[in-house]
Parts: sequence; structure tokens; C-alpha cells
Amino acid sequence: MKTIVLGPPGTGKTTTLLNKVEELLKKTDPNKIGYFAFTQKAAYEARDRAMEKFKLSEDDLPYFRTLHSLAFRRLGIKKENVMQKHHYQDLGQKIDFPVDYMEYDDEEGGIFTTKSDYLRILQLAKLRNISFEKQYDLKEHTQDVEFNKLKIIAHELERYKKEYSLIDYNDMILKFIKADASPAFEVVFIDEAQDLSLMQWDMAKSIWNKSGDSYIAGDDDQAIFRWAGADVDSFITQTGKFLRLTQSYRIPRKVHDIAMQIIGRVSNRLMKEWKPRLHEGGLFRYSHFENVDMKKGEWMILARTRFMLNELEETLYQKGLFYKNKHKKSYEQDLYEAIIDWESWRQKNELDLDKIKRIITFMSPKHVDKTQQYLMNKDKKYTLETCYSKYGFMTKAVWYEALDQAPPQKVEYIRKMRANGEQLNKKPRILLSTIHGAKGGESENVVLLSDLSLNTQKGYERNPEDENRLFYVGATRAKENLHIIEPKDFYKSFPI
Repeated sequence: MKTIVLGPPGTGKTTTLLNKVEELLKKTDPNKIGYFAFTQKAAYEARDRAMEKFKLSEDDLPYFRTLHSLAFRRLGIKKENVMQKHHYQDLGQKIDFPVDYMEYDDEEGGIFTTKSDYLRILQLAKLRNISFEKQYDLKEHTQDVEFNKLKIIAHELERYKKEYSLIDYNDMILKFIKADASPAFEVVFIDEAQDLSLMQWDMAKSIWNKSGDSYIAGDDDQAIFRWAGADVDSFITQTGKFLRLTQSYRIPRKVHDIAMQIIGRVSNRLMKEWKPRLHEGGLFRYSHFENVDMKKGEWMILARTRFMLNELEETLYQKGLFYKNKHKKSYEQDLYEAIIDWESWRQKNELDLDKIKRIITFMSPKHVDKTQQYLMNKDKKYTLETCYSKYGFMTKAVWYEALDQAPPQKVEYIRKMRANGEQLNKKPRILLSTIHGAKGGESENVVLLSDLSLNTQKGYERNPEDENRLFYVGATRAKENLHIIEPKDFYKSFPI
């Protein structure tokens, strides 16, 4: 029997699946349970919960993974036989045409990313089971694509893979389906099913056709990866027993009202009613981002593109607010921890050698003889006074004087944050993310930028349903308050 778990935002569809998993583990061999999620993060969440609850190991739960990971495992594929960055670079050199490599974001997005519209066209064609010529004719690419070059890359890519016995991630799925390589499960779970591509749906069918009961969980209103090959129609047209979750444990009433206003513009959807929390919540509108007071609380700032987020960082920096851009690597954490440890050290606390070494990396020779650290015992703890007298430290000054190798602009920013009472020993309380990157997340306060780039605006005019679903997802990340930024040039913004 197939059960479709239809779960609007915050209604607990993943929790519903995990509760069912817990029931099964009381009486079912873990090897007979398959739990597959769109992202590695979601699959591992289910696995870790089961491990903790039933005192199991990773080896006891071999089939809690992504679909690509299942194909990789069942087909016995070696990592060196999968197309990597250097292979795409090598191919580009051989055909004398740069080929920006394709990577698979298994942790966060479960999608393929590339700067090359040539590769994007080829991969989307494969995901949708159509020719690359037909995908080209859909005109979904945002850059100029020369059809003759596309033909060359398509031919040479396949020739290159064959010559070097390589496959890409989509090839894995196709090979899995052709080989009918799925184990026979007693029960199979597939979470975030609205994000599956047509190819992944074919793989999912090959799994549940060999299995007993199946649970397919998702929400077509949150299908925001069509541009990456997701086929929401396959979810909408699923047949079976429906389990409809109707109570959101996240969304307050005012956020629910505007979310339903947005999603009400989508015609191709499963009709569903769900209730918000009794809490009223807050809805606020601004013409400028600078007007939002973010001095306290937990925040998520969401935008349509990464470029828009980059423009906001200067404002947060000037205000001395503790933030992280999800799409950039953070190099500051070691510095934050070094500052906290140094100030603790000055208060006569003891530190171990690892913390002392981290502090030393931000100090110049005039403040510390770095060679002296090798005389210290890794199993001991030391006071600053001891290191000052015996191990080459020549200062007891405040952190912004002692850690003089820290970048001056970072020092200025950190001093502002400390003056504002920001807790540097905790995670940043403000997260900047694209709406796509925030899917599955939530925050007390959400700032939603309604700006649309020129390309997005054109896409919205061609197919408004994709953008309506996207901003619906953005709005429903808010647990308390939704703050909407509406630029003066309204024709360039999403109508919320």
C-alpha cells in the first residue's frame, strides 16, 4: 500500500515519517527499512534519530540515505570513476572550450550546480528524459548558448566518459533503474518527494515496486527546484491513500494569511487546508532594509539571489550585528574563539595547548615567541601568568592589542559586536540565505526581500507559479514575525 503524506509548512511531515520508522524498528529488521531523502542532511537526521532511540550503529541502518547514495552503493561504484572537477577541466582543455564543472550538493540542496548553461541544458535534458535539442528549445537558459557548441560538448562529454570509464550522478540513477538494483524492503520512505526529478521518480518507482508498504512525503506548494529538474507534476498526480497533516506548529496567523494569499495564485496544485498556531505573530513592511531593527533575537534574511545578500552585509557590518552568510565560507570563527579564550585567560583561567596555539596564530613576534609552544605539554593546562614568565608570551593586553595579527577590519567589526553585547561563543543569530537555501529551516524573525533581478522578472512573467511557490516557502520560514522589504521600484519586486 502506498501512503502520500501531504504536509504544509511546519506540520511535521518528517516527524510523522520518523515516528513510523520508530514503530517499525520495534518489530522489523533495520535492513528491511529504506528511508530516502532529497538531501543527505535529511537522511542522516532520520538515521541518527533511529540510532539514538534503539542503540543502533550506522552499519545497522544501511539504507538511510539519498537516492544517489543508494545507487552508488548498490552498483559498487568507486569514487574515482565519478566525474569530478578536474575531469570537466580536462575535457575543456581537450576541446579547447572552457567547461565549468558540475558539482552535486548532497548536503544542502540535493541538486546539481554549474556556472555553465551548456552543462545545465545537458543535465536537465537527462533528468527530464528528453533530448538536449528539445531542452535547448525550451529557452530556460539565462546565458547565450551557441547550439553548435552545445552539440560538440554533448558529443565530447559522452565520448570522454566512455574513454576514461567515468559516469556522472545522473548516469548512476539510469544505471540503477536499468539494472533493477533495488533491494526488497518491507517498508520504504521517501521524504521531500516534490523535489524529485522525473528520473528520480523512475528510480523511486523501481524501489517501491519491489517493496511492501511505501510512504511518500512532500508538499507540492514547496516545490521550488523545477529549474534544477524537479518534476512537481509527478508528485501532484500520485495515487494512493492520502494522510493530510493540517496543523502547523510553526506558522502564526498573520504569516499564514499572507502565505495563503501568495500560494492562492498557483493553479496547478493539490488543494489543502491547514491551520496556523493560535499565536497572532507580526507582519511588517519597509521600503528600506536599514529600517529593520535587528538588535535582538533570532533572524533569517532571505533573498531571491546571492547577489542581493552580498549587498546587505555592509549594513550588518556597520551596525556591528553578528551574522553569517550561508553561501560563503566563514574564516572568522577561529578568531572569535581566540578572542573569547584570550579574555578568559586574562581573567586567570587556564587553557589547554590547542586553545593557546589558536591564540598564537593571531599574535605577532613582538607579543609572543611562537617557538616556545613546543616546550609545552599537550596534556596540561596553563595560566597566562605561567606562559608570560616561562613560554614566550610578552603581553597581557586586551585582545584587540594582543591579537595584533587579526585583520584590522575584522577587529573593528568585532569591537562593534562586543559593544552591542553579541555572544561570539554562540552561533551567529542572523543568517543570510537565498530562499532556496533556507528550505526546511525556520527562524523567529524572517526578513524577506521582494526584489527581483531582471532575469527573474522575465521568468516570473513567463511562469509566475515558480516564483509564487518560492516566496511562499520564504514567508513560511517565520515562527513569529515576517518583515517584508518592498523597494520603491515596485515593478521590480515580487507582489506580496
